[in-house]
Amino acid sequence: MKKDIEKTLLAKILDQDATRLQVKSWQAEGKKVVFTNGVFDLLHIGHITYLAKAAELGDKLIIGLNSDSSVKRIKGEDRPVNGQNSRAALLAALFFVDAIALFEEDTPFNLITGLLPDILVKGADYSVDQIVGAKEVLANGGAVKTINFVEGYSSTSIINKIRNRI
Repeated sequence: MKKDIEKTLLAKILDQDATRLQVKSWQAEGKKVVFTNGVFDLLHIGHITYLAKAAELGDKLIIGLNSDSSVKRIKGEDRPVNGQNSRAALLAALFFVDAIALFEEDTPFNLITGLLPDILVKGADYSVDQIVGAKEVLANGGAVKTINFVEGYSSTSIINKIRNRI
């Protein structure tokens, strides 16, 4: 049983080429592919709610996950708290997540333009004109959606709360 679980998790974590092929296959089957991205350092209820809402927008959910080096450049040297393999495995354990693709760059632009998902999703703290890859997804006939966050939850606030108790 445990080997089956591990195999299932690993099967969801794909390199960018395999993700591209999987997206094309799903789209050829008429499936709507949803893409979102992020760091997902300390998985919390805000992440789960956001990802579940994103998954409801289509048939397949792909997460672009910032690599460790990307996170360090964006968030600072003390991040991520959890390495990319751990973060990817936790996301893969969610039943409504179909694939995870790591990216090394600061933004997922190359990943998004390579995949051209049917629906691109980001948090509502972004306007459509600020969302990386939105123009390209829209030009390809796709849609761009935003989702409200659950107030009071962020990895940064959790990290700060822990630091203040130490």
